[in-house]
Amino acid sequence: MEYTWKALLLFTFLFNKGIANDCVPYLVEDVLVACVCNATYCDGIPANRPEVPKIGRSHWYQSNKDGLRLKWSEVDFNQNAQVFSADVTLAINDEMKYQKIFGFGGAFSDVSGYQISKLSPATQEQLLRTYYHPRTGSKYTLGRIPIGSSDFSLRRYTYDDTPNDTKLKYFALSSEDMLYKIPYARKAYLINRGTRFFSAAWTAPEWMKSDDNGLSFLKPEYYQTYTDYLMKFLDSYAKHDIKMWALSTGNEPSDAFIFRNSNITMGWTPKTMSNWIVNNLGPTLTSKHRHTHIMAFDDDRSTLFKFTKSLLMNENSGRYIAGVGVHWYKDNITRATVLDEMHNDFPEKFILMTEASIGPPVWGTPNIISESWSRGEKYFLSILEYMNNWSIGWVDWNLALDQTGGPNLVNIHLDAAIIVNPERDEFYKQPMYYAIKHFSRFIPRNSRRISITDSNTVKATAFLTPSRETVVVLYNSANTPQRVVLKDFRRGNIQVELSPQSMNTFKYK
Repeated sequence: MEYTWKALLLFTFLFNKGIANDCVPYLVEDVLVACVCNATYCDGIPANRPEVPKIGRSHWYQSNKDGLRLKWSEVDFNQNAQVFSADVTLAINDEMKYQKIFGFGGAFSDVSGYQISKLSPATQEQLLRTYYHPRTGSKYTLGRIPIGSSDFSLRRYTYDDTPNDTKLKYFALSSEDMLYKIPYARKAYLINRGTRFFSAAWTAPEWMKSDDNGLSFLKPEYYQTYTDYLMKFLDSYAKHDIKMWALSTGNEPSDAFIFRNSNITMGWTPKTMSNWIVNNLGPTLTSKHRHTHIMAFDDDRSTLFKFTKSLLMNENSGRYIAGVGVHWYKDNITRATVLDEMHNDFPEKFILMTEASIGPPVWGTPNIISESWSRGEKYFLSILEYMNNWSIGWVDWNLALDQTGGPNLVNIHLDAAIIVNPERDEFYKQPMYYAIKHFSRFIPRNSRRISITDSNTVKATAFLTPSRETVVVLYNSANTPQRVVLKDFRRGNIQVELSPQSMNTFKYK
């Protein structure tokens, strides 16, 4: 599937004019499904645009199903809010404050790095700037790095596959780390030095585990050996100037029970995890990497409270755990109120959404027209929900995939916010990309969520930045325009008409 001649003409026009803002459309049957970027051009917010307008005005960024992508405009405050018949009035109160936001990001999986490596160096740089640049890009500040192979690797491996190597003499990073993870994580950090990394292992080496027909657990006699293995990983990455803000207790321990694939899963129970943290991981990490936090769970929220409650109520294991990681895959069967319960019972522990993805891939299929926007909408509403229920951030899975959504070790190919096309040396930013950017670009670290009302048709969240700017993020889920009044008790009212099925971000002093 090729994008139309209209996009090619627009590309030529933009190159000649030197404009660095507008989307170069990838059109399928005259429907915009993505924006095209290459080594020399990518749409983005101009670096010279003021972060916030003058007092009395607000920046407004809008993306919608009809083809707008972060379209910028300014709107005035109207103190009286007269001659405007509103469908929805949203009340903002910055005196009611909630959690501090830590950041947004994606994962440096093996396959993401493998696909990015197929692009020219200039296009690789463009892609990473598109995500991590603090002015023109998405301003990502988080990066997730798998420890060893994950399901999105080219092969199965750990860092010590030598049986019974209890001294870990043969521990060594893999070629995948050197080719596909470290180079791109390091570049992301150099683009945005506010970036913080966290890591998760899918499994320990096979020789450290029991195996009951594919269901594997870490053997207790190897609890300390595996802990030392993780410390060696932290040491090795630190030598490449990549330090970990947090270390997960392991990716999706429930998968061991579901898939019974010991090559890329390892099960835990609350009791065994608690014992490991108390006797091994906690004391060792405190001694050797005291600035790296333990993030427990890292699994679907359907079992979050049941699994973590005993961990955190145990004062011995709970004192080592800084927070919990949550994945979104069973959110449709578990209400977000479980996050509220988690926060209410353990307010000192952070909650971070650490993995989201959608499949199967639709690039090159007729489904791309119907799916591209709806997947962006799903991302947007998920971020909004997690923000409104105490998450300190939201992290996508693969930073980039190709048009097949793979390769994948378990033959489950996925979609991604950015799709790469090595043959044309370009990449495509799907609506999922813009959904995340509506939050990540405008909500800096240490912003505080504040109170805002919403409605059945217009979903909302709001933040106060460290510089005391207000950021309001809205989604109009209706198929019709919605006339909305933003009622800020300190600054007055903003009257706007939100386009149908639109993502909206407002930022003002």
